[in-house]
Amino acid sequence: MTQTNERSPGEEYETLYSRLQQIVEQLETGDLPLALALALYEEGVATAEACQRLLDHAALRVRTLMDGGDQSLAMTETDE
Repeated sequence: MTQTNERSPGEEYETLYSRLQQIVEQLETGDLPLALALALYEEGVATAEACQRLLDHAALRVRTLMDGGDQSLAMTETDE
């Protein structure tokens, strides 16, 4: 049985969202060194943007399916 390392967009979203929650919790402690806080903030912004792209793609798929369009719409490299 072959196992792939690819995740579905839903799994990827959940993983990213979980990481974003961890980042927020760490930042909310308020007792981080400035450099670490800035690095976490940057990672949080990038993670939030990635989550938003996945949500936008999911919304596009739903609209396409509701319109009876191409049901094989797949996420492409350019979507990321």
